[in-house]
Amino acid sequence: MAAPGENLKINGDRLWDSLMEMAKIGPGVAGGNNRQTLTDEDAEGRALYKSWCDAAGLTTGVDSMGNMFARREGTDPDALPVYVGSHLDTQPTGGKYDGVLGVLGGLEIIRTLNDLGIKTKHPIVVTNWTNEEGTRYAPAMLASGVFAGKHTEEWAKDRLDADGKRFGDELKRIGWEGDEPVGDRKMHAFFELHIEQGPILEAEEKDIGVVTHGQGLRWIECTITGKDSHTGSTPMHMRKNAGRGLALITELVHEIAMKNQPNAVGAIGHIEVYPNSRNVIPGKVVFTVDMRTHLLDKLNAMVAKFDERAPKLCEEVGVEFSSEIVGQFDPPAFDEGCVKAVRDAAERLGYSHMDIVSGAGHDACWINDVAPTAMVMCPCVDGLSHNEAEEISKEWATAGTDVLMHAVVETAGIVE
Repeated sequence: MAAPGENLKINGDRLWDSLMEMAKIGPGVAGGNNRQTLTDEDAEGRALYKSWCDAAGLTTGVDSMGNMFARREGTDPDALPVYVGSHLDTQPTGGKYDGVLGVLGGLEIIRTLNDLGIKTKHPIVVTNWTNEEGTRYAPAMLASGVFAGKHTEEWAKDRLDADGKRFGDELKRIGWEGDEPVGDRKMHAFFELHIEQGPILEAEEKDIGVVTHGQGLRWIECTITGKDSHTGSTPMHMRKNAGRGLALITELVHEIAMKNQPNAVGAIGHIEVYPNSRNVIPGKVVFTVDMRTHLLDKLNAMVAKFDERAPKLCEEVGVEFSSEIVGQFDPPAFDEGCVKAVRDAAERLGYSHMDIVSGAGHDACWINDVAPTAMVMCPCVDGLSHNEAEEISKEWATAGTDVLMHAVVETAGIVE
């Protein structure tokens, strides 16, 4: 396919205005957004997005998981579409750009092509995936996971939120359950633009992250069992302190991650201490280890080292250790051809760029299993995300969308 010329660029002011307009729906308490999936605010955001798609001459389809697909026709009726998009749902204390930039950036591509009268051989479809965040209904990337065959639709629709409300019921309630079968659509390629959600691009003063891999993860739920007893009257040498085992394993997780640099991370997040009293030595601690890296062999080796050393550390201090994997996701390697399209676009447009590994999960990680896929990232201030203070600049948003457009249009094929 012929590459688009370097003078093909989006309207950055229009994109920014759309981002700010969407941010008015489901405002947070501190300048961000609370537009959780399948809420009234989600429904309102979807309606605004569809109205913009209608105005751009797109035909919008909705599948039975609520995924939205806004299509611009190509000149070849038999050519598979190039898909582009992300998600409109947010965290309870989310920012204005996480996910939304990828959806509205996709829409801005269409608006720009319309303005310039540019036709493509392949159709282009702008997508809003349902429940990427997973904050109201676990797991994250739920609807794209059903699309890619990772979950059954029945299982997904039976997920419950904290109030016991069922996903399928709430999807119907807000009026966004479509009749299109999930996963029936075939894709020529898929591209997703996203803020980095990390500090690397800003620190390296790069405009664009060319995402080559996503991180795989293992969530390991661990239980350390000792003996709860009085902190004042139990001699030090007679204690079976589960908290001490937790401290040793906290350092072990950090050590394993540091020895597997670069692009490996590990930490203990969720912790429950029993009986959780200030004058009782903990008799049991339950916690979850989160390990991530972008290479499967490295990830498996990290987990194996943890499994080998954690029980021994606990045994040395007189407590028992057990664990099980409660969550896992193998690292995706994005399509080399699509990644090259992103890299070439950044080069052509003169934007500084670097290869990067996504530290978070995205819908693209699932779609990568069913279609050639790549991601574009732009910086965000201090790497802050999943926070109402999340911030990017208009220039970063514009550069990311310019690169996205070039990669999408080159893949879709300009018709001269």
